[in-house]
Amino acid sequence: MSKIFKAVLALVAIAVAILGVIGGIETSQRVKYPVAYADFIVKYSTENDLDPFLVMAVIKAESNFVPEAHSGIAGGLMQLTEETAEWNANDMNYKGSYDYMDPETNIMFGCHYLRHLIDIYGNIDTVLAAYNGGMGNVDSWLKNPEYSDDGTSLKYIPFPETRNYVVRVNENWEHYKNMAE
Repeated sequence: MSKIFKAVLALVAIAVAILGVIGGIETSQRVKYPVAYADFIVKYSTENDLDPFLVMAVIKAESNFVPEAHSGIAGGLMQLTEETAEWNANDMNYKGSYDYMDPETNIMFGCHYLRHLIDIYGNIDTVLAAYNGGMGNVDSWLKNPEYSDDGTSLKYIPFPETRNYVVRVNENWEHYKNMAE
């Protein structure tokens, strides 16, 4: 074999290795940060004036895009309770029966509920705390100077699960926004 041919083979091998690493990284990111039901996410995010990447981040944190996921009494992609689903159906004047575990319905109700929380609290971290820890808890935390300086944002979230949830959703949100760039 000539030296030129060996050099070309070496360059090809390097290029294949680089492409393999890049492909592996991209595959790893898709596994770590899945996206499914994008059509429903975009539709209901748009209808509720939400950033679709925020909705993806919530779904990632809540269910990792597994539609039949359950945690306690909550279920579905956005981990709604039957009570929250019923509130959404009533607030939306939703006519007819529904299955809140159905991916489209779950995303539709979850986006409506996120918009509701944003309209109440305004601050996204406070919204996420309410989504995870409940509005009653957040309302009491906002009244407590130990947890809030201004009554609208939380300087400290006393529930470790909720505190970690807010961090996780924000990290997911940032990642999904960066994936789109």
